[in-house]
Amino acid sequence: MSALPTPTDTTLPPQPEARFETMTLARLDAVLAVEQRAYSHPWTRGNFTDALASGYQAQVLMAGEHLLGYFVAMMGVEEVHLLNITVTPEFQRQGWAHVLLDALALWSRGRGAQWLWLEVRASNLRARHIYEVHGFRRVGERKRYYPADHGQREDAVVMSLPL
Repeated sequence: MSALPTPTDTTLPPQPEARFETMTLARLDAVLAVEQRAYSHPWTRGNFTDALASGYQAQVLMAGEHLLGYFVAMMGVEEVHLLNITVTPEFQRQGWAHVLLDALALWSRGRGAQWLWLEVRASNLRARHIYEVHGFRRVGERKRYYPADHGQREDAVVMSLPL
């Protein structure tokens, strides 16, 4: 039976620490590459540049030079609306969505928000489950909110989290 490596074992490569950085135009190509792999109907460059120009809260989560994920959120009166949250497909199912949501909730509380709001595709059961585990509750529905394949539209589930 072999011994488990210890933190001082030099046979393991060092793991870079995850850190948040402000999303900038310089990071936009990397963000767009992830966005296009992650979604059937991704945000466009224009969506991101408009959000950045509007001063929305836009953060990337990095580990070394690896983009783990990102979020874009808009501050309102005592509430924050999550517009986009994405974990890079290669890093999904590792808990990074919760890290992104925790960071967003912390930022929102610091701005005096009482609520977090979001919409999610009705068909996106995995994301809905992540939000529910995180404390979000379904509060409504927006009919035909999202574009879908073949010119169709998909309903959105509206969820909120009291802060």
